[in-house]
Amino acid sequence: MKRVGPSIVLTGIVIGPGAITTASMLGSNYGYAMLWLLIPIAFMGTSFLLTTYRISLLTGLPAIHAIRHYYGKFAAGFVGVASFLACMFFTMGNISGTGAGMTLLFGINWKLGSIIMIAVMIYCYFAKDVYSKVEKAILLCILGMIVSFYATLIGTGDFSGGEAISGLTHWYFPAGSLALSLAFISTNASVTTGVYGTYLGAEKKWKKEDLTNGVMTTDTIAHIVEVILISGAMVLVGAIVLHPTHKVLNSPQQLADMLVPVLGNAARYIMGIALLGAAFSSLLGNTQRTVVLLNAGFNKPTNLADKSIRWGSMIVLIICAVIAFSYNGSPVQLIYLSNVATAVATPVSGLFICMLLWRKDINAGTKTPRVLQICMTISYGFCLILTVSALATAVPKFVNSIAAIL
Repeated sequence: MKRVGPSIVLTGIVIGPGAITTASMLGSNYGYAMLWLLIPIAFMGTSFLLTTYRISLLTGLPAIHAIRHYYGKFAAGFVGVASFLACMFFTMGNISGTGAGMTLLFGINWKLGSIIMIAVMIYCYFAKDVYSKVEKAILLCILGMIVSFYATLIGTGDFSGGEAISGLTHWYFPAGSLALSLAFISTNASVTTGVYGTYLGAEKKWKKEDLTNGVMTTDTIAHIVEVILISGAMVLVGAIVLHPTHKVLNSPQQLADMLVPVLGNAARYIMGIALLGAAFSSLLGNTQRTVVLLNAGFNKPTNLADKSIRWGSMIVLIICAVIAFSYNGSPVQLIYLSNVATAVATPVSGLFICMLLWRKDINAGTKTPRVLQICMTISYGFCLILTVSALATAVPKFVNSIAAIL
């Protein structure tokens, strides 16, 4: 159990404002109809993590270093840059998420709220043992968010089992849902998450025997279960509370409205605390992930304790903040757009991860993981088709929105 742990960090990164926003939007816009996305998320998330962990343990190298070893400097650099860009967009969403939380709590402009939290974040980077203390408070905020969503789900008494089953079994994309579906999947089941997990596994001193002793499998299952339970509850609350009112979710207050049926006037503050805690936790982990993956692409230090990682994280944070603050729309819309843009890494890193998994020399001496190879290929293909389809149907709007951010 001492070697199990990356799943907790990965879930903290994944369940940020992007997960809250995209899940809530799905429920608000389409009711129970998109609940089926949780099934491919579970399938793909499991495939991505097991594949990247397997490659790392068999080669003795974290994912991007393995790509560098087998496919050269250019391929590793290309994957590193693509992962860096995806994480940069994710960081922008986290920054706006802290601002949205501050808006709900104190009624201030989201950009001013983000600046305050960025200052706190920088302090945590360099002050000794501060984050280890703050981490407990953040964990309580996230647990509070989870309890609030489930309390609302139960307390409303409006849950429809029949509609939920229909939403899980009828697989289709309603008109205009592709981009939001891509954002939701990119947040909850990403190849980049698995790639970063291999570096966390290296910090945990994972070894080849962890392939068969249950450590890798336990960590993977823990992460997927955490993500599905949390994101699923958010989709359902959005479907029950907001969908009947036909509201378009585009402001922090509307996020808080989902908890009003049970929490009343306290909903604003509970959601504010939850958003702030989730965004802050995700922001810290993701800025580190951004620098680690870029450094890995160019064979630079990837040790999380290295000072260059801390300074690099701070620089990434400031650059993302400048770009995010140039956006004049709602922080909720910026979170959504940022999560759509994170899909940029999947077509690149996913391709090389698939190729590594199918290599005979990597699997030499072990039983060929045929089921995993097929599952990984299907997962990558699904993500690739969804990414191309979503961007092809929304290119004009998407490009204009990104231009507005930049």
